[in-house]
Amino acid sequence: MKVVVVILMLIVCFNFMLKQTFHKWLYIFGVVIVSAIFIGLIWPYAIEQSKTQIADWLANQSLMLDTAILLYIEIALQITYCLLSVYINTTKPVNKRILIIYRFLYWIPGILIFPVLFYVLVTVIFSLPGLSFPLIAWGLAFVICVIVLVGTKGLKWLLPEEEIRLELLFMTNVLMAILGIIATVNGRTAVEANINVDMKAFISIMALIVCGSVAGLIIFTIRRHLKTNK
Repeated sequence: MKVVVVILMLIVCFNFMLKQTFHKWLYIFGVVIVSAIFIGLIWPYAIEQSKTQIADWLANQSLMLDTAILLYIEIALQITYCLLSVYINTTKPVNKRILIIYRFLYWIPGILIFPVLFYVLVTVIFSLPGLSFPLIAWGLAFVICVIVLVGTKGLKWLLPEEEIRLELLFMTNVLMAILGIIATVNGRTAVEANINVDMKAFISIMALIVCGSVAGLIIFTIRRHLKTNK
């Protein structure tokens, strides 16, 4: 269960950076600053939490079902944005109502990134005992700023074609919808599993997938540049 939730949070972070690639740098800096301020100011609430309490939340079926509503609102907004982007680029003239909805969705960076940042802050605080809480919070805020800016720049460099990034955003949101169903089930299945997850094997497979994906994107980008130069 916890593994599925962690994967969902990683996808949320990836989608957050991927969505920023459609905007100009001024907007990206604005979103990054808001995220940093959120992390820096939320630490008084983060220190009131505990790992046991977070584990209880993940085991709470009614709470997970309520969280799923927020998850699917996020997914619906991002998928609608992807579909409207394709519609606007392929259809002329565009209905004014559709254009207004598209512009509204275009400026939404993501609503799930803030709960994920809160979870990361709680985890970091409990991983670094003895340090000042404001120092941890603002230090994490700075790290998050760097990661988002570098990650956004890297995604835009690896995938310069907006159409490919749009398709990838659509597919990752579909994947989130599938994982969301698994997460909200929360063990309520007809057959109980008796096999423990081999974390080393799981991490190895995920690392292999990530390395292969990055290598593929780099090779694709190099080939595209070579063809362009010719």
